[in-house]
Amino acid sequence: MSAPHPDSLPILQHGCAPCEDGPGAAADPLAMAHALPDPDLRPGRPWPLGATLTADSGETGVNFAVWSPDAEAIELCLFDAAGREALRRLALPACSEGVWHGFLPAGGVGLVYGLRAHGPWAPGRGHWFNPAKLLLDPWAQEVVGSYGRQQPGAADDVELAARLAAFRAARSDDPRLPDPRDNAAFAPKARVPAPAPAPAYDRPPRPHIPRERTVLYEAHVRALTMRHPDIPPALRGSYAALAHPVMLDHYRALGLTTLSLLPLHFRADEAALQRRGLANHWGYAPAAWLAPEPRYWSGRAGTTPTGELAGAIDALHAAGLEVVLDVVFNHTAELDADGPMLSLRGLANARAYHLDPQDPACYRDWSGCGNAVNLGEPRMVELVVGALRHWAARYRIDGFRLDLAVTTGRDRHGHFDTGAPLFAAIAADPLLARLKWIAEPWDLGPDGYRLGGFAPGWMEWNDRFRDTMRAWWLCGGGDRGAFAHRFAGSAAEFDHDRRAPTASINFLCAHDGFGLRDVVSHDHRHNEANGEHNRDGHPHNHSWNCGVEGPSADPDVLALRARLQRALLASLLLAQGTPMLLAGDEIGHSQRGNNNAYCQDNETTWLDWAAADRELLACARRLLALRAAHPALRQAAWLRGPEHGEAASVRWLRPDGAELQAADWNDPRERALAILLHPPGLRPHTVEHIAKPAAAAPARSVLLLVNPAAAACRFRLPAGGWSPVFDSARADGGPAPPAPGHESHPVEPVLSARTVLVLLESAQHHQES
Repeated sequence: MSAPHPDSLPILQHGCAPCEDGPGAAADPLAMAHALPDPDLRPGRPWPLGATLTADSGETGVNFAVWSPDAEAIELCLFDAAGREALRRLALPACSEGVWHGFLPAGGVGLVYGLRAHGPWAPGRGHWFNPAKLLLDPWAQEVVGSYGRQQPGAADDVELAARLAAFRAARSDDPRLPDPRDNAAFAPKARVPAPAPAPAYDRPPRPHIPRERTVLYEAHVRALTMRHPDIPPALRGSYAALAHPVMLDHYRALGLTTLSLLPLHFRADEAALQRRGLANHWGYAPAAWLAPEPRYWSGRAGTTPTGELAGAIDALHAAGLEVVLDVVFNHTAELDADGPMLSLRGLANARAYHLDPQDPACYRDWSGCGNAVNLGEPRMVELVVGALRHWAARYRIDGFRLDLAVTTGRDRHGHFDTGAPLFAAIAADPLLARLKWIAEPWDLGPDGYRLGGFAPGWMEWNDRFRDTMRAWWLCGGGDRGAFAHRFAGSAAEFDHDRRAPTASINFLCAHDGFGLRDVVSHDHRHNEANGEHNRDGHPHNHSWNCGVEGPSADPDVLALRARLQRALLASLLLAQGTPMLLAGDEIGHSQRGNNNAYCQDNETTWLDWAAADRELLACARRLLALRAAHPALRQAAWLRGPEHGEAASVRWLRPDGAELQAADWNDPRERALAILLHPPGLRPHTVEHIAKPAAAAPARSVLLLVNPAAAACRFRLPAGGWSPVFDSARADGGPAPPAPGHESHPVEPVLSARTVLVLLESAQHHQES
C-alpha cells in the first residue's frame, strides 16, 4: 500500500488551519514543541535555506537556516497554530558564512514561526535591523495570516506612538529611526511545510505545446470565475474553480492551449490601499515567493491551498492545457524607505536590494514600486531559482512570465545583460531550461526598453504589436508597412540569433490597460474608483469611443464597436507569432473605462459570464479554429516573399491583385491590402510535416483581405478557387453565403468598411497545383 499524499493527512499533521474557525482550527501542531523539557536549539546545518523537516543524530525535527550575513543574531519566534499567541523566542545558535541555523528537536510539520534580526541600525550603510519587527522567512512555502496595518485607537498603540515620537525628537539628526512598536500581533508568519511528495507517475503529463501552436489566455484566478453562474458559489474565485468542468469546456471550445495566470505568490496589500478599503487585486506585491496566496483557496474541509492548486493544475494538464505563471522578482511589497519591514529588508537589506550609491538609505526604483531586487547577489539568485523550481516541481507549472524582466537582468551598476546571473542559472537548470519563458521586456530604469533584446529561447510581450493594431483600426494610423511588419512577427525586433517569430507575444489587451470592449468605447481612462484622482494608468491608449464616451444605446455606435472588436481579434489571432488573449475579451467584458484596475477586487474585474456576448465568443472560436487547422497561419519560420522562389510563404498584394511595390508600403492614403499565406514547406526547422498524421488533409493556402478604411473596397482575388471561411463584417464571423442564383462567390468581392475577410484555397485547386 502506497503512502498517503501529504494533502490527505489529518489537519493536525499538516497544519492547514489559517483561519480561526476553519477546519482544524482547534489543532495545535506546536503542542510537542511547547512541552519540550529542553527548548534550546542544536546547531543544525546551514542548508537548505528555510525550514525543513529532517533528522539530526537520529532524532526528527525541523532545521532552520536563514541568510542574514550582516546580522549579529537571529531569533526564532514560535507561535500557536493561528499565529496569534507567541510561545517562545529562541536564538539560532550557529552562523556559517552568513547563514544562521539551528535544529529544533521534535519540531514538526505545521509549526508556525517568525524571525527577529539583531544588528546595526545604520540606514546610511543600508542596514535596517530592528528586533521589534517580526520577519517572514523569505523561503516560506506556507504563510499564516496576512499583512495588515495595526489598528489605531488602542491605548498601547497610542502609548507606543508617543514613545516613537519622543525617541525621534531626541534624535533629530536622523529622521529614520527604528520603530519600537512590536508587530508580531499582525505580522504574517511562516508555517513548516510537509515534505514535497515523491513524483507520482499517475499524474497527468505536461502537455508540452509547441510554440507555434501556443495560444495564451491571460487570466486572474479570482476574477475569472467569481461571477460564473454554473460554478457552485462556494468554489467561485478559487483555485478549484480554475479547473471546474465548465471552465475546462470553455478553454477547449475557445481553442486555447495555455493559461497565463497573474501572480499566485503570497502578497501584501499596500497600506495606502488598505486605508482606502482596497487591495492589490492583481497580486504584484510579493511578500513570499514560494508560498501560494491563500485568498484563492476555497477553504473546503480536507483541502489546503497547496493541494487545491496542485489539483487544479493536474486537471488542466489532463485536459491538454498548459499553465504559465506570472512571477514578480523585480521588487517586493516592502516598497520604498517608508514602506513596511516584512522580510528581506530586516534580514539582508544592503544585499537584497539595489541601493542608491549616493544615499544607501534610499532604493533604486527601477520597478516604479519603491525598490528593485538585487539579482547580482548570488544568494538572491538562489532564492529566486529556488522559488521557480518549487513552482515547477511541486505545482508542475509549465512556464513563467517575468514581470519587468529587465530589472531581473541588471547588475549592481544597473546595466542590463542577457547573460545575467538569473538568466544563466535558468538556462543551466535541467528542470527550468525546458519550460516556456516569457519576458516583459522593459522597466523604468536607464535604457529600460528592451523589446527583442532577450536571448534565444525567450518569448517577449510585444507592446508595439498592440499599439500598431489599435492605431491601424481605431485611429487611422500607420501604413501598410507598419501593419505588415507586426502581422508577420516583428522581424526588426526578433529576427536575429536564430530567434523565431514565435518569440513575439502578440496582444491587443492585457491586465494592464483597457480591455477589448473598452478600447472601442472610451477615449479616456476612468480610474476614479482607484482613489488616485484619475492620475494613475496610462493616458495614451490608442483607443476610440466610436463617437460616444462609455456605454451607449445607439445601434449604429454599438454595431461599429462590435465590428471593430471582430477586426481587431482577427488581426491578433491570425497573425504570425504567439497570440495572447485577455480573459473576458472574448465575451465582451467591460471595466467601465478603468485601465488600471489593479485594486478592484469587485465587479469591475470579475467577468460577467451571464452577460457574455455570444456572437463575439463565436467569432473568437472561429478564428482560433482556423489558426489551429491551417499551418499557414502559425508558421515556425519567418515568412519569405516571392524572391525566395519555391520557398516563398507570403505574397503582399494591392486590392487590384498586383504585388505591393515600394511606394505602396508607405502610402498613408491607401492602406487596404491582401495577404496570401502558403503553408510551410519541408524545411528542417518546421515541425508541421514531421508530426502530421498520414491521413490528414494537405495544408492549403490562406488569403486575408484587410480593409481598415471607413469606405468599402473592391478586391481582385488571385488565380485559383477561393472559399470564404471568416468575415468580420458578420456578427459571429461566419462567411456570407453566395448571392442567390450563384453557386460560388465573386472573384472580385467588395469588402465592407473596417473588415477582414479570410478565404481558403479550394481543395480541388490545391490538389491540381
